[in-house]
Amino acid sequence: MKRSLSVLILSLLCAVLLTACSAGASKNAEKASEGAKVTIRLAEAHPADYPTTEGDKKFAELVKQATNGRINVEVYPGGTLGDENSVVSQVQSGGTVDMTRVSSAALTSFNPQMGLFALPYLFKDSSQEWTFLNSDKGQKLLKDLQTSNMMGLAYYESGARSFYSSKPLTKLSDLKGQKIRVQQSAITLEMVTALGANPIVMPYGDVFGALQTGTIDAAENNAPSFDSANHYTVAKNYILDGHQRVPEILLISLAMWNKLSPADQKIIQDAATASVATEKEAWAKYEEKSNAKIKAAGVTITTVDNIAEWQEAVKPIIEKNGAQFKDLIDYIHTLK
Repeated sequence: MKRSLSVLILSLLCAVLLTACSAGASKNAEKASEGAKVTIRLAEAHPADYPTTEGDKKFAELVKQATNGRINVEVYPGGTLGDENSVVSQVQSGGTVDMTRVSSAALTSFNPQMGLFALPYLFKDSSQEWTFLNSDKGQKLLKDLQTSNMMGLAYYESGARSFYSSKPLTKLSDLKGQKIRVQQSAITLEMVTALGANPIVMPYGDVFGALQTGTIDAAENNAPSFDSANHYTVAKNYILDGHQRVPEILLISLAMWNKLSPADQKIIQDAATASVATEKEAWAKYEEKSNAKIKAAGVTITTVDNIAEWQEAVKPIIEKNGAQFKDLIDYIHTLK
């Protein structure tokens, strides 16, 4: 009996020791994971002084500070790692690009709900847009990208898109018959057609030459892009209709995200969230500078006083495409 009792006690002691050793090994492994040095490559299509790049840099700085340099985010501006579509594919596949800043328009094939932002005149102003983006519904659009092997970390400001042309453009009827470059977006194509113009899809890098040669008459974008791409030098008419507000998104590959410890994931997310304020501030300054530069260059800038006329023209587009976004649209209409 004594011998059996001794064996039982010895077995229990061994079990306790094994459990303790296992727990210790698990903790050590977690610490090792948190202590590992990591390099993250972040692709940025815009120039080094552009607001989104400023946001990227702030994000990288905050990550470096929080990890004492253990996690190093390398920002590659100016499209040096490829255009937006190619780097999104690399991020999704877990390739050599770990992160990117990309327009939400480029993500509709991964999450159709991102197509919401293509709807014309969806938001009445920036305040309403950001109230939505910061809401649970807005944040869910970011989280849903995980089904496509990406993590949406934060939205960045991108202003409002408006039309600019080499031809007179001070009212809606001036758009009739104009050839306008647009992004590859079914809703945008329909919108431009509804406004009386002829949409032409072409790469962004070809727009300047196409405006020069008359291949196209017009294009559409926000003021900082109109400025930084030098389109204002060949398109001297800018009408501020603000037809779309398409936010930018800071993305990380799910493959890279899953390599990080929970503690490091929190650092990455917190840094991304905190970098938004820097990007928005940089955007406001850049936009003010761009508007002053465009005006000084002799561009005729027209503010739309009666936006209802434009909204009425695209109403069929909302009715046709809005059903898939009905809950989100209804929610946006409740926001101030």
